[in-house]
Amino acid sequence: MGMTDPISDMLARIRNGQMVKKSTVDIPLSSVKLQICGILREEGYLSDVEVLQQGEGGHSFIRVGLKYHQNRPVIEEIRRCSTPGCRRYVGKEKIPSVYHGLGIAILSTNRGVISSRQAKKFGVGGELLCTVF
Repeated sequence: MGMTDPISDMLARIRNGQMVKKSTVDIPLSSVKLQICGILREEGYLSDVEVLQQGEGGHSFIRVGLKYHQNRPVIEEIRRCSTPGCRRYVGKEKIPSVYHGLGIAILSTNRGVISSRQAKKFGVGGELLCTVF
């Protein structure tokens, strides 16, 4: 049986990896998850993102480098907003400000998966995937 919410699984893997102070976490590959990890790297929440192939005929996965500052995780909170059972869409004027601009929201828009800062700049809304602080 397949996984119901792979994005939520990815966020849980990152959260759990930081709780036990791992340096890297492996996540099964998908294009949306790779785009989300790329945004987190660009915004300074992750140190490294690379795609790896596991042997011949094996599954590909994303190896994510976790960041710490003074022995504390850089990501204080990472939360899934829109779920497969209850999708949450926001217009361009309703994009949430996460902790008064200290965090970011990640949206899936007609321009691809982008951060809330880019969505406000482009003037687009979309599905609110997750928030990060």
